[in-house]
Formats: sequence, structure tokens, C-alpha cells
Amino acid sequence: MNTSITTDLEKCRNLLKEGQLIAIPTETVYGLAANALDSKAVKRIFEMKGRPSFNPLIVHIHQMEQLPILAKDIPKKAYDLAEAFWPGSLTLILPKQDIVPEIITGGKSTVGVRMPNHPLTQELLKGLPFPLAAPSANPFTRVSPTSAQHVWDYFGDRIPAILDGGPCQVGLESTIIGFEGDTPILYRKGGIPREAIEAVVGELRVSTENETSPEAPGMLLKHYSPRTPLIVCDDIREALKQHSHKRIGVLSFFQEDFPSATKVIILSKNKMMEEAAMSLFEALHTLDASGLDLILAERFREKGLGSSINDRLFRAQN
Repeated sequence: MNTSITTDLEKCRNLLKEGQLIAIPTETVYGLAANALDSKAVKRIFEMKGRPSFNPLIVHIHQMEQLPILAKDIPKKAYDLAEAFWPGSLTLILPKQDIVPEIITGGKSTVGVRMPNHPLTQELLKGLPFPLAAPSANPFTRVSPTSAQHVWDYFGDRIPAILDGGPCQVGLESTIIGFEGDTPILYRKGGIPREAIEAVVGELRVSTENETSPEAPGMLLKHYSPRTPLIVCDDIREALKQHSHKRIGVLSFFQEDFPSATKVIILSKNKMMEEAAMSLFEALHTLDASGLDLILAERFREKGLGSSINDRLFRAQN
């Protein structure tokens, strides 16, 4: 029985104050949260996830006044982005203040900060005297959780409380932006499309992946992976012919006519990119639990949230 799934904010606050971990809902995915200023508590996050220590975490705040407590030398464009998109699925990578433990930053001089747009987690944060470190609440490289049940399926009652905020409304992790001087850099595609960011701060420079010392979370090539092998393809029907002897699941934007597939999931019958993004991880969880030999996922147009969805799919197939 999933006894740790709860809506009791006071219980969750007390656990966090005791140095324990809880899972929290955000608009992007569920996070595995601990007191960001408590190195011992943060270390438990890495242990629980099996996450390498060089992979930095994001710190979650609830008001703009907390930003200069955690970060320094903040460029104007960072404030412009925060004003435009916070609370929301944007993480800013900035030079860290000494108050931020090195375990949070993977030993780097920068820290990732964001203000989540979820009423329950905002209420939780307002009642805490510290911000929260909270990477996605899943084992390292596995598909991110977008419901309390996903978290329970991964960890069970190893987590004393999973704050149930319902299904995540964005469904993709945050877009991550850093800076070199005044130049904004896109470190991770996410819930806010690149085009929306560039409308505020101008053209972005795109960072490349770094497998040994990533500048930001979510940059490793293998990530968001189901146990079932996954292939991203332009022509699902042709791929079905090539793998006709297998039990195949199809992940499609809006088409559903794949009679030779064992299971088909449509991300948005209304052809809405926001709905497709919100549904992506739930669909991957479902397909992964369906006893399939292979998942065929449709490649999206490299535009808006389609580019962010492709990013997750390509990492899932590595």
C-alpha cells in the first residue's frame, strides 16, 4: 500500500526540517527534495537516485528575494528572464554564493536556481526557512516521474512522504539557461521553448553535452530511458515492417493507424504540442510496463516544444 503518498504539508515540512527526503510536485516533473543548505540531506538525494556526484542539482525557491542569497554577479538578462518566466519551468545557472554547498553544484562555481509553478509546492516552500534541492524523483537515467504514483513505483516507502499534487501540467523538465558575461547559453531544452527565451534576451548560444563534467543537469547523453529499447524514427510504418517479428509499442504525435503494432499511444489527438509534452513521460512509463520488445517513437518537428520532446526521445534511445 502506498502509505507515503500524502497532501499533508505540515508532515512534509517537518520531515524536511529533520533532514529527510520527500518527493514534491512541480509543473515539470516530480522532484526528490531535501534542504538545499544541508549537505548530509543533499547527499541522500544522490544515494537514493544513484546519481553521479559530478551531476549538479537545481535549487528551488519561492520568491525573487531568495535569488541573490544563493547567486551573485547576476546579469540583467537573468533578471529579465526571471521576470518573464518565474514562477515557471526556467532554471538559471549563475555564480554561486558561499552559502550553497559544493555537493549541490558538483564542485562547480555556479548554481542552478528556479521558482516552480505549482501551488502546493509554493505553499510548502513558503513555510520553510531554506530552499530545496530537487532533481527528478527517479533512479538515475530512468524516465522522469509526472505523477505521485510514478515516484511510488520507483521508490516505494523508501521515501517517507510523496506530496501528491496531481499530474504535472508541463511534463518536461525546465529549460536551463546560463551566461558567459552577458551572452545567454542554452544548456538544456525544456518546458519553455527556445523561441520564447530568445524573444526576451535575443539569440542563444547552445552548449554541447559533457559526459564527465556537465555544466547543468540533464546534459548527459543517456537519460530519461525506459528499460524497453526505444528507436526514434521519421517513418514508423517502415520501421514496423523492419521489426515485424517483435511486440512493438508506437509513440505517435496524433496518428493512430498502426495495425501491426502491439500498443499505440497518441500524445495529442488534437495536435497540440503542449499536450504532447505533458503526456510524453506518462506514455513512456505505460509503454515500458507493457511487456514490449521495442518502442518506436515519432520524431517531432524541430520547432518550439517539438525540439524539447525530441531532446528527451533522443536521450531515451541512447
